[in-house]
Order: sequence, then C-alpha cells, then structure tokens
Amino acid sequence: MDAMAPERLRIALAGVVQGVGFRPFVYRLARETGIAGFVRNDGAGVLIEAEGTAPALTCFLDRLTRDAPPHAVVTARDVVRLEARGGEGFTVAASAVTKAGSAVVMADLATCPDCLGEISDPADRRYRYPFTTCVACGPRYSVIEALPYDRARTTLRRFPLCPACAAEYADPASRRFHAESICCGECGPQLALWDARGTVLATCAAALAESAAALRAGKIVALKGLGGFQLLVDAGNAAAVAALRVRKRRPRKPFALMVADLDAALAVAQISAAEHAALTSPAAPIVLLAPKPAAARALAPGLAPGVPCLGLMLPTTPLHHLLLQDLGFPVVATSGNLGGGPILADEHEALTELSGVADVFLVHDRPIIGAVDDSVVRVIAGEVTVLRRARGYAPLPLAWPGVEAPILALGGQQKNAVATGFGGWIFLGPHGGDLDGAAARERFQRNAAHLSALHGLRPARIACDRHPDYASTHHAETLGAPVMRVPHHLAHALSGMVDAGSDGPLLAVAWDGAGYGGDGTVWGGEFLAIAPPRWRRAAHLLPFRLPGGDAAAREPRRAALGALQALHGAAALEMTDLPPVATFTAAELRVLAAMLARGVASPLASSAGRLFDAVAALLDLCQRASFEGEAAMALEAAAAGAEAAPLPAPEVNGDRPLVVDWRPTLAALLAGRAAGLRPGPLAAGFHVALAEAIVAVARRLGARRVLLTGGCFQNARLTEHTVIGLRAAGIVAFRHRLVPPNDGGLAVGQIAFAAAPLIEENV
Repeated sequence: MDAMAPERLRIALAGVVQGVGFRPFVYRLARETGIAGFVRNDGAGVLIEAEGTAPALTCFLDRLTRDAPPHAVVTARDVVRLEARGGEGFTVAASAVTKAGSAVVMADLATCPDCLGEISDPADRRYRYPFTTCVACGPRYSVIEALPYDRARTTLRRFPLCPACAAEYADPASRRFHAESICCGECGPQLALWDARGTVLATCAAALAESAAALRAGKIVALKGLGGFQLLVDAGNAAAVAALRVRKRRPRKPFALMVADLDAALAVAQISAAEHAALTSPAAPIVLLAPKPAAARALAPGLAPGVPCLGLMLPTTPLHHLLLQDLGFPVVATSGNLGGGPILADEHEALTELSGVADVFLVHDRPIIGAVDDSVVRVIAGEVTVLRRARGYAPLPLAWPGVEAPILALGGQQKNAVATGFGGWIFLGPHGGDLDGAAARERFQRNAAHLSALHGLRPARIACDRHPDYASTHHAETLGAPVMRVPHHLAHALSGMVDAGSDGPLLAVAWDGAGYGGDGTVWGGEFLAIAPPRWRRAAHLLPFRLPGGDAAAREPRRAALGALQALHGAAALEMTDLPPVATFTAAELRVLAAMLARGVASPLASSAGRLFDAVAALLDLCQRASFEGEAAMALEAAAAGAEAAPLPAPEVNGDRPLVVDWRPTLAALLAGRAAGLRPGPLAAGFHVALAEAIVAVARRLGARRVLLTGGCFQNARLTEHTVIGLRAAGIVAFRHRLVPPNDGGLAVGQIAFAAAPLIEENV
C-alpha cells in the first residue's frame, strides 16, 4: 500500500469531550498535521472524519488523546476506515442532534487564570466584566438545556453575539474559538441590584459597587452566582453574622467562608498539599480545613462554633473575584435557601423565599436551568473525599459496566441527589438538599426531570429508597415505570463499591444516623456481607431504644436516655447527675421512662449516628441539635488534639448476625467521666474503641476487603483510625472519594441495585 495515498477514518470519541474545548483542539491539531475532514458534537460525544496520509493519520490519532485539553477525559475511541474522498481543509461542522445519547454534560468550572487576567487588565475589553468565560472555564451544566452542547441549546442563546465576540468565536487562533459561553459587556448578561421589594437600585458596575457598600455596612446580600443564590455577609462583622443566623433560622450550623485568594486562605487556615490542590482546582469546592489561631482574631466568633473545621473557598466566578477584590475582607458565602432545602436559582423565587433574610439582591439576567450548589470536600486519610457533590463535580459520570437500560434513581429524603444510569455509566446529579416542604419537593421533581431530559431518556426503571414515607419514594410511584425499592444501607454500600470500582465480595460497614430496616427496627450500624448476587446482614451494633423516634435525632439527650437504659435498665433515668438526664424535668422523665419500658414511640435502633449523639450528650457537648450531625461533629471536635483515654472496645457476640455490644465501652466512658477525665480524652478514646470494633468484626468474619460507607465516615478521626487498624490487620480498606458517603450518594447505589438486584440471604 502506498504510504502517501490518502486514507479516511471515522473516529467516535466518548467521555468528557463537550464543553472542554475539544472541537477547537481537534481543528488546530488537524491543521497542524495536514488532515482534512471535520469535527462535530453529537449525542454520544465527538465525531471526527479525518483524511490524510497514513503517517499523518498516525500522528493525528496519537496526539488526539495524548494532547487533549486539560478538562477532557476520553473514555472510549472507535475508529472505522472509510473510502477516501479527496477533500481539502478541515471544519467544525454543525452538531448532529440525536434523540438520545450518552454525551457527558460537563460540570461548571471556576474562572481560569487567563480570564482572571483579562478582567484585571484596564486595557482589555473585558476589564471588570463579571461574566467573562472561555473554553476552559465558566458555566456548563447550569446553562445547558439539551445535548449536544451548543450555544443554541443553552440559556445563553438569548444573548446574540456582538461583532467582536462573533469574530473571536470564528477565529481558530482565539482561545474562544467555538466557546459556547462567550460574551462580553456589549452582548452578554448584565448585573442589577434590587431592594427587598424587587425595585432596581443600580445596574452593571454600579450594582457591584453598591453591593460592596452594603456588605461593608453589615447588610446581607443575596448574590446570584454560577448555579444559584448565595447569602453573603462580612465574615468579620459579628453582628452581621448573628443577623444572618437569626434570619436564616440557622443558629449554629457552620457557615462557609470565601476569601479573595490563596494568601488570604493561608492566613486563616492550615492547608496541606492535598487541600491546596482541591482548593485551587477548577472545581473550586468548599474545603474543610483546620483553622489557624489567627482565624479567631480575624473572623466573627459565630462563623463555625463548636466544630473542628472551617469551610473555606476561593472565588469561583469573575463576579466573585471582583467583589472580593473590592471588599478587601472575607465574606460568609452560604447557600441561598432556607432549612437545608434546594438552592434557589431564579431571582423572582429568591425574592419571595428570601424575603426578610436578604437586604438586597445582586442578580443577573442569565437564566440558570440546572441549579447547582457549592461542593464540599474534606481530606480524610490523606485523600480528598467529596461530602457534597455539586458545582465542579456534578453531573460527571461514574463507570459501572452493569448499567445498560436507562434507570432513574431518586435518592433519599435528606441531602437528596438524583442520578441516571445507562450504557455503562452513572450520572449523579448535583446536591439538591432536603425534601421537607412543598417548594423543596417541587424543585426536586424539576431536577429529576431535567437530568433525564438532558440525555433524552425515558427511564425503563425507577429506583428509590425502601422507606415508605420519603417524598422521593412517593414521587417514584407517579412516573409510570416499574419501581425498585432499594434497602437504604445496601444502597450506601453499593454507592461505595461503584466509587471504588469494586464488584465484591467485600464487607461493607454502613454507619449512619438512621435508615429503614424493614424488620421493624431502625438500622444504622450495619455490617453487610456482599458477594453478588447475594448479600446479608452479617453484624450490627446492639440496638437501643430512641424515645420519641425522630425527636431523638434532634435531641441527643434522648438518644443518651435510650443508651443508658440499655446499660442500666430503669435506674438509668434516675441518674440525674448525668447531663442529659438533668436536662429533663421530673414529669418528663416519668413519661420517658414509661415510653422506654413499654416501647411506645421508642423504636429500637442499631444506629451508630445516634450512639455518637448519646456520647456527645453524656459528655455534655450537645443536648439539643440545631442541625443534622451537630452532636457527632462536637464529639469529633472535642477529640481533636487529645490523647485517647483507654476504653475497652465493644464486644463482638453471637453468630448470624454478630452483635457488637458497645455497653462495656460506654460504661468505661462514664466511669472515666466520674473519675474526672475531661471530655476530650474520653471522646478520643470512644473513636478508637469503635474503630477497633470494626476491625474485630472484619477479622471474625474473615473479610479480606472492607468498605467504609455512610454519614458516620465523614468523621475523619473515625475513618483514619479504622483504616489504620484494617491495614495493620492485612485487610484492604475501601472508602468514598467522588461519591458522598452520606445520603447524597444513595442514588448511585440505587442504580447499581436496579441494574443487578441482589438477593438478601436469610440469617
């Protein structure tokens, strides 16, 4: 064969290849290597027809993946030989719109250095323009209405390009060549500042200046950002932070902090190499960091009371960069919502729902089609763990070969996130918040419909939690497809297996606050032996009663009463020297004693989360919780820097299933308290004892691989002690990284189950 004779190839690429500058890259590469043909987006990814000599095509194919844009991830490449046509030149062709496809929706990306340089340069035409973007940064998921990704199928279609932007869009030498989000001050979105009634106070640059003035004056500003609203106040103004807490009805839950740059971050927090990488990544999440002593002097005391970490983030958009530069001080940047519900993305909805919360509203006219909150990550055992998967991460896919027919999974009640799965991939949507209230449920339904519609999917199956009272479960029954109800803790385990890329067999330690057990009890301290196609409950924590049921999740003192009763029987409620018992009146204790004795409104629970709550109450760290996880966070904070008091590990008894009896640990903890030990060493010892129990169960069951999953493993201290202990025992430890270990990852496990259901073994 003549090596110089032209050949033609059709190259289909799948993966993260839309919204990352891939077509411009292919165009330039083709020009450099002397290739003729075209490139276009389609429903599956990117399609290329390339014609040239054999050496040129070899070079083109080699560089196609080796030199791909930074955010691109090619997961599959299919090459087919075609008949040569003898054409000349290379073009970016119009996208092919297909009914359904597996193209990946790119996540929104934080401002790149080049765009940041432009908005800071007085000589640049985008100087101080707050919506500056290019192929490397800016909105993606939040503005995409349908695939393939083109401006005409985004909310930016209502902003026709000015001649200057149109010239950049068509210029192969420009980094905005085929940048679908391109805009400038002449043709793009604009700012406006509204008062609490929606009256326009200022526009454009004046709106930004007056917003900064409002923050300096201690006002609360609702800012419409990349994927929704944030509530901002001066982080050094104690009165302003206190006012935000009162108005948002958020008495103690930590607020996130936004600082202008890395130097400002280093001034208030200790930052490891892994934390630095996460903080400065294109995802730009909130990173949970250990505060420096200087933080107490520079920041309001009510920013993150009683917790071990400070949630810190850098500016994510040009708007945030400009505002923080103008202010010269850090701001609280918390989600624009109420009560943990979905983030608000529409300015008119925000005006109504944040009435009485925000003093002014800094809005813009670029519609947000896919609401997306700020992501939250924490470095645990030296690796980044996503705790809230949203901006920068969602809805990027996770590989799971068993998923074929389209599945929609609706997640749980708290920290809801929906997911779709098909063609070997699971697409986990962004964090949607809690589903309490009609408005939150309506936005959840919109989010679920939008995620399916992006790929043109009609789900063949719907997966949801087994709990009969979850709003997500109720919605599943209305969608007209077969419904699969997935056991809560099995979904946790399967989500971790997808994250780890493991199909088993393994032992999953699923510890959280509560989940529907299906046997009349509340689960939450589970050891699940998973060997597809079967699973069984191999062990669990000793159950104890929760007087008041769900009320015990809000009042750790109630969990403490249940744990004490399991340890001391009826005499427990007479121990008024113990802090949680002392908080109740004599009349209340009589009622609670009767409830516990008769099991009335006092379900049995094997919950690790409620056990953490009970210990926090017994150490007088938290009697009433104002947010989920507050008591456990206080217990972890108390343990920080303390030398662990020697406490016996829980005993492992029984057979099928094993029962992990924590009463000896609790008895020793109470004895230590009575002997005058401080809460810190006792809290530290409790963490160590539970980690030892996990290792003991794994060894007793002969497990070679153990997965740690559930909300309790957001606790870095518990996770790190457990991982160290498992490795010392020669056991491989898996844990979450990209999928949240909490209920925000349930939908991933639900899809894995719906794709290949597991059979529960009777024990």
